[in-house]
Amino acid sequence: MIFNFRLVSDEVDNFRREINIDADATFLDLRNAICDSVNYDKNQMCSFFLCDDSWEKQREITLEDMGTDSDQEVYLMDETILSDYIDDGQRLIFVFDYMTDRCFFLEMKKSIVGQTLKDPVCVASMGVPPKQIMDLDEFEAKSNAAATSSADDFDEDFYGSDSFNDDEFDAAGFDEMTFDDNV
Repeated sequence: MIFNFRLVSDEVDNFRREINIDADATFLDLRNAICDSVNYDKNQMCSFFLCDDSWEKQREITLEDMGTDSDQEVYLMDETILSDYIDDGQRLIFVFDYMTDRCFFLEMKKSIVGQTLKDPVCVASMGVPPKQIMDLDEFEAKSNAAATSSADDFDEDFYGSDSFNDDEFDAAGFDEMTFDDNV
């Protein structure tokens, strides 16, 4: 079975990627496919969070065991199989910049039964991704400005939003995307 994930950003308008990946691949394989699709350095700390329908973080799947003293079980990307945790419509957050808690929002859009895929592939690409690592001075300035504003004054450029507009996952705007038919 093949999973199709759509990913978007709360930082950049009109940015989307679609990734097809085998259901038996690991979260590390998905992380690598995401990083390849946006030209990010794979040596940075990152985590996936499985989310509920309201984008509330439920379970973390991390790149490395950080040795926490918590009683919670640690789920590592290279050991965690996608099909064990992903169902149709599953929502995930992929935190790619731990210092500023910046992330991509992912949704499993569909599964393709009866097919397999050796390597993940980005099948659709639109827009320019946000910078992987943001200058801390820029982030602090934006955060300070947001803290002094009322909640109504937050604009779409505010980084670190814990929620996401579901309209971004609609197919609108994908007309301009490039698609790879080799799937």
